[in-house]
Amino acid sequence: MVREPMPELPDEVDAGDLDTEVRRALLGMPKVMADLVARHLVATGALLDSDPERALLHARFARRKAARVGVVREAAGLAAYHAGEWNEALVELRAARRLAGGPGHVAVMADCERALGRPERALDLARTPEARQLPADQAVELRIVVAGARRDMGQLDAAVVELQGTDLDPARVQPWSARLFYAYADNLLAAGRQEEALRWFVNAAQADSEDETDADDRAVELASELGRTVEGTPLPRSTSREARQAGGTSPRSSERPGPADGTSSGEPGTGRAVDDPAEAGAPAGAGEEETTGTGAGGAGPSDQAPSPSAEVPPATSLDGRDDPGEAEAGHRPNQED
Repeated sequence: MVREPMPELPDEVDAGDLDTEVRRALLGMPKVMADLVARHLVATGALLDSDPERALLHARFARRKAARVGVVREAAGLAAYHAGEWNEALVELRAARRLAGGPGHVAVMADCERALGRPERALDLARTPEARQLPADQAVELRIVVAGARRDMGQLDAAVVELQGTDLDPARVQPWSARLFYAYADNLLAAGRQEEALRWFVNAAQADSEDETDADDRAVELASELGRTVEGTPLPRSTSREARQAGGTSPRSSERPGPADGTSSGEPGTGRAVDDPAEAGAPAGAGEEETTGTGAGGAGPSDQAPSPSAEVPPATSLDGRDDPGEAEAGHRPNQED
């Protein structure tokens, strides 16, 4: 197998731009080599969104030079995920977790399993001890991925239930709320609960101060289909999706390479509609606003799922509550590490 040559580094790429903690992880290497690896890691981060394939080349080179450094393997895994190299991403992220400890990027790993057509393994990852160690934002991302996996398995109502929790509350907006609300709306729509979906697309648009999703466009589009308006609940942006993309700002959901995006990837679903959120295990606050359901989808393997360029975000642990897919699917996926 021919080894890839070292990708060219622009002169302006400076090792000093690397995060201090990451630089500290390279201290055991000779300084010249540590600086070279650091520059390639800086290039990886700079190219991740605009040119993920080139970013992956830089990450692979860094990995060859520092294969025993956990943060380097982590960077290689996230770059591979962003470039759509799902198997490579899994290998690197597993290695990073072994080397560095901690829960690792569970949501990204689960999203890779989903992208590879293995939604059952995505559910298995969500049941691991590592999943219970995730911080709040990464746990939310994992819920979005799990909801997408449920849809992949034809469990539309179970996908809605996966996203319900005390944080599904438009009165308490968190940094991850826009993506959670969007995923909930998308899954509600997939389950045929259009009125509720419209309400949650509006909630998502109002929470989306960073323009991560196309919730405003989805709300207007769905309102038009239903013969409704969104008057009384003004959306924060009036520009169209096309205008935003022309300006270089595209919704985060469409940026995601994987099925777990939580925005609009194909996730089938079956089963009885959950009309009472309390019956489905929804939190007290969530049931008051919706009477039909919720949903999380994804564009590709993870449209609205974990953000490959960032840390992957805690939500409600799947352990300690009944598997929402059991009643519909009649089985549990095999546990695989």
